[in-house]
Amino acid sequence: MKQRLLTISMVTSLLFFWISGAFAQEVVVYSARKEHLIKPMFEAYTQKTGVRIKYLTAKAGALVERLKAEGSNTPADLLITVDAGNLWHAAEEGVLSPVTSETLEQNIPAHLRDPQNRWFGLSVRARTIVYNKEKVDLSGLSTYEALGDLKWKGRLILRTSKKVYNQSLVASLIAEHGEATTEEIISGWVANLAALPFSNDTKVMEAIAAGLGDVGIVNTYYYGRLMKKKPGLTLALFWPNQNSTGVHVNVSGAGVTAYAKHRKDAVLLLEWLSSGEAQRLFADANMEYPANPRVKPNPVVAAWGEFKSNPINVAVYGEYQAAAIRLMDRAGYR
Repeated sequence: MKQRLLTISMVTSLLFFWISGAFAQEVVVYSARKEHLIKPMFEAYTQKTGVRIKYLTAKAGALVERLKAEGSNTPADLLITVDAGNLWHAAEEGVLSPVTSETLEQNIPAHLRDPQNRWFGLSVRARTIVYNKEKVDLSGLSTYEALGDLKWKGRLILRTSKKVYNQSLVASLIAEHGEATTEEIISGWVANLAALPFSNDTKVMEAIAAGLGDVGIVNTYYYGRLMKKKPGLTLALFWPNQNSTGVHVNVSGAGVTAYAKHRKDAVLLLEWLSSGEAQRLFADANMEYPANPRVKPNPVVAAWGEFKSNPINVAVYGEYQAAAIRLMDRAGYR
């Protein structure tokens, strides 16, 4: 009997350590999103599952280069970054691997994920038109392309072409119109500039509010942040291209690394990030739109109004990004 009890005790202990080890697994994440945007989600996931998440934050380009340099020795299991162009580049550099998951395919629409399932969009940001309500007649606004019309001469404010968000926007125009027509559009924008391009979207909006220009192009979450700080600004959003291609949207997203040591757990984390619970956290943290269409946006975001978005697969932003950079340079868009 004593030997039997000892055997049972040993088996119980082994089961305890096996179960503890299974639930005390960890996932290592390289993230180009800032800590305050990802930490609450990771804490929620750890509390829910017991899985520990270690993370490193840096610029997207630096993280991709680090993954390439580390190769099979990388500790990273998951890469999170902004902009479909960055995600496409990471996949093309071989640092991400395809994931087969019915959950992800059900939660993330096909146009918001890599055609080869190497990465998946997790939140959506619209890059749309912002205008000064006191100086712009809404009937005069229509499309991104029309911002190159003569009536906007000396009235357009833009962010620098060096930022990936504008590179992806121009890439989408190339995909829609071809390079020749897109270069005419961008040349029109440049000719209509009221000032040299600004370093970020917030400065674009502040310049418009100050009367330096009347209209610009920004990501919606920058508008949300600024209006929260300065609700009295005479700014509003306009949804362009509603009778044609729709509003340009981009994503922040993630993919499992090519040499993930904890691949199964990384996939489970990625699936959870596409779920309703995480989507609300993910989108609300930065006033973005959920990538999962079954999840409603934050009430503040929803108040900006509904719009038709461009259904083009966001992977094309990466495919045409190099061409977009060269085109903007030729057009004098700095």
